[in-house]
Amino acid sequence: MAKHKITLLPGDGIGPEVTAAVVAIIECAGVDVEWEKFFVGAEAIARFGDPLPAEVLASIVRNKVGLKGPVTTPVGTGFSSINVRLRKALDLYSNLRPVRSMPNIKTRYDDVDLVVVRENTESLYAGLEHEVVPGVVESLKIITERASTRIAKFAFEYARANDRKRITVVHKANIMKLSDGLFLQCFRNVSKDYPEIVADDRIVDNLCMQLVMNPNQFDMLLLENLYGDIVSDLTAGLVGGLGVVAGANIGENGAVFEAVHGSAPDLAGQNKANPLALLQSAVLMLNYIGENVAARKINDSIAIVLAQGPERRTRDIGGTGTTSDFTAAMCETLRGL
Repeated sequence: MAKHKITLLPGDGIGPEVTAAVVAIIECAGVDVEWEKFFVGAEAIARFGDPLPAEVLASIVRNKVGLKGPVTTPVGTGFSSINVRLRKALDLYSNLRPVRSMPNIKTRYDDVDLVVVRENTESLYAGLEHEVVPGVVESLKIITERASTRIAKFAFEYARANDRKRITVVHKANIMKLSDGLFLQCFRNVSKDYPEIVADDRIVDNLCMQLVMNPNQFDMLLLENLYGDIVSDLTAGLVGGLGVVAGANIGENGAVFEAVHGSAPDLAGQNKANPLALLQSAVLMLNYIGENVAARKINDSIAIVLAQGPERRTRDIGGTGTTSDFTAAMCETLRGL
């Protein structure tokens, strides 16, 4: 296929290390990519005075696809989340998180295969907060028919395209009857156009209990923004944590694929970081840009490498290897396929 232009945001902490590993593996898979590399976060503030420079957004708009490593977000103070700004600026309204069990990663459950779809642009993440009087802060939860309908359509279209049989919408409409009630009603309205897909619902607290008891009873989950943020991390914990799951933020005119774990600055520069989360995000990206054969080869190679000895896996998933050991094993396996 023709060369692809992709925006690359290595991030900070362990971001540059895992990003370099993934770029090398994509090259070993035979995908021809011209990377447009940019700084974001604290490094971008130091260089340009803005954690998300305008040229970064322009590059993603131009290329319609980006790959992003982890970026440190200050807690309580400092600049706002780069992820939230990217989603708002580019209208990346759908957060997609496939969650699957993987070979040789010890967890409490076997054969977990879930897809979490999270609405990405509103709810409490609209960021509309103000102080009413000293000591009293009000935060507004925004739910609209437009956003709720389009995320439901995204979920059902994904289910139809990927042979998923059931979507469970998650809500708290027993308490928030207007906001969550609207999200639920939009889901039910859209479901009528997809009669082959089972559509049901769960209250969010009950869902969390049910996931812990038996995650295999669910297929796809659809959630508004805050619930989706929490539940997607919960489901990641079922298969080994944020270091092994993919993440994608998708809009009508582009997408950014990212590792959803933190930047782990205490591990930076030590060749200990696990590239698996960003690599699986890159697999989603390759499918998105039509490089389906390469995506399948990388997926197959991940399964092969993880099934091998501990020296091929990083320490966070029970191995004894380094970032470069895992990368070398992936490239060796890819060349043999």
